[in-house]
Amino acid sequence: MVDTDRTELEAAAFRQLLAHLQQHTEVQNIELMILADFCRNCLAKWYAAAAAERGIGVDYEQAREIVYGMPYAEWKDKYQREATPEQLAAYQARQKLKESP
Repeated sequence: MVDTDRTELEAAAFRQLLAHLQQHTEVQNIELMILADFCRNCLAKWYAAAAAERGIGVDYEQAREIVYGMPYAEWKDKYQREATPEQLAAYQARQKLKESP
């Protein structure tokens, strides 16, 4: 496979991932962090970092709007729920696993 084909396929898969996450607003970021150790904000940070590496002017807030499909504050108001004690405990347990050698 040539590099341009791989890049196009990766870009298409990324766009589909973003669309999927935008359609499934019921999936909370903390749930993604517990299960997969990344969330929408992580994707936005990676996007902004990739832009910076290439000298493209996309900051973190702009990247979050791309990832969320709307300004983050709007998404948060519409869809983000308070994390449950169980979710917080599971997240903390996940973080402790990462600290262990």
